[in-house]
Amino acid sequence: MKRIATVMAGVAGLALVLTGCATPSGTATSAPPAGDPSAAATTEGANITTITPGALTVCSDSPYEPFEFEDDSAEVGYSGYDIDLMGAIAADLGLKLVVIDSDFDALQSGILFASKQCDVGASALTITEERKANLGFSDPYYNSQQSILIAKTSTIKGIEDLVAGTRVGVQAGTTGEIYTAKNAPDATSVAFPSDGEMWLALQAGQVDALLQDLPVNHQHEVADPNYVVVAQYDTEEEFGFAVAKESSALLAAINSSLAKLKASGEYDKIFTKYFG
Repeated sequence: MKRIATVMAGVAGLALVLTGCATPSGTATSAPPAGDPSAAATTEGANITTITPGALTVCSDSPYEPFEFEDDSAEVGYSGYDIDLMGAIAADLGLKLVVIDSDFDALQSGILFASKQCDVGASALTITEERKANLGFSDPYYNSQQSILIAKTSTIKGIEDLVAGTRVGVQAGTTGEIYTAKNAPDATSVAFPSDGEMWLALQAGQVDALLQDLPVNHQHEVADPNYVVVAQYDTEEEFGFAVAKESSALLAAINSSLAKLKASGEYDKIFTKYFG
């Protein structure tokens, strides 16, 4: 995790870093039986194997808006930058999209792939050398930064203020958790399974700040003007879609589809939809 500016202009600046996006999500709505060998199927013409015939099963930790969030109006039940991109990729591969809400730590560690629960992980996953030991990653599709979200009444101005006695909400297994441990070692890191729990904890005063990807913290300050992104940090992180290490054919197909989306302009449309 799973997974940037203090104002809207900061997020708009991201569009200068990337040009990107995709098309609407796919059509399948039911999840496959996890680990069922009989569910394996080879997609015609693509020489790729998926755990359910005719479907691309995507594991994603939701909510993590704007990358993934529940959406009753969407056929797959979810929307977001990651989801729309995966929908476009699935359509290009001639597959229906299935989205499963999953635990981020289990996803980034490779556990969900080992248990055959998903074909792809799409959950604002930063590409790291540690994760590469257990996962295969697509070409990068997004550049992100870390950020600090606080209540406007807080005196915290930056990472230097995350001192002993300060409670910092982080998501377990994420680069935000790692960044906090490295750069604010005296603060108390409070790990949560997802952004949803982190956000509620900040609103309830159970933590003093949230440290995570900027676009997600920015969504919170837009939703509630009592909170503000007070600092952002360029960590040179790149997000990629994850697959099992042995899924080289699927990985190649995903990269091919990404290249097509960029060439056609669909990648740009989705990027603009979520980031301006």
